[in-house]
Order: sequence, then C-alpha cells, then structure tokens
Amino acid sequence: MTQLFAVTRSRGPAWKDDRPMEEQGEWDAHAAFMNSLVSDGFVIIGGPLEGTRDVLLAVRADSAAAIEARLAADPWSEMELLRLGRVAPWTLRMGTLP
Repeated sequence: MTQLFAVTRSRGPAWKDDRPMEEQGEWDAHAAFMNSLVSDGFVIIGGPLEGTRDVLLAVRADSAAAIEARLAADPWSEMELLRLGRVAPWTLRMGTLP
C-alpha cells in the first residue's frame, strides 16, 4: 500500500558551489529523471529549501527501500551531486496533496 513520505536530499561532494543548479553536470538528464518521477506520480512536489544545501520531496511509495532504490537511479546520485538524506513516513493532518 502506498503511503506519503517526506524525503530530503543534500548536495554531495561533487556539487560545485560556484555554479547554479542548471550548470551542474548532467543537468538535463537529472531534470528529465525528476520530471519522469513527477509524471509517474511518485514525486508529488519538491524543490530546494532556500538557505540550505537540501531539497525536500513529498513522495508516494510503498516503502523507504523503494524510495532509496528509485532515487539511486538519478544521474545526480550516481555522480554524487545529490545524496539521500532522510526518508520519513509523513502523516498529513492538514490540507491535501494531489
């Protein structure tokens, strides 16, 4: 059964701080990968947390292991531009997500 998770990813050691996100290596491949996760309904919403090195994703999945496996296929994971941080089940008490 799918459930909702809050997932954080952080910039890894290969991230070049002097370059914007869109100028990091393999940007197009990463963007296409992330867009496919949204199209599949796996990622509901997501984006960088301003003032941090982190990204927050709202994800629907069967388990934390499924999330880890799916995000491992991101070119930016393989290149160590992003690393998986926390994967936590999220009980939504207010509002709704699509």
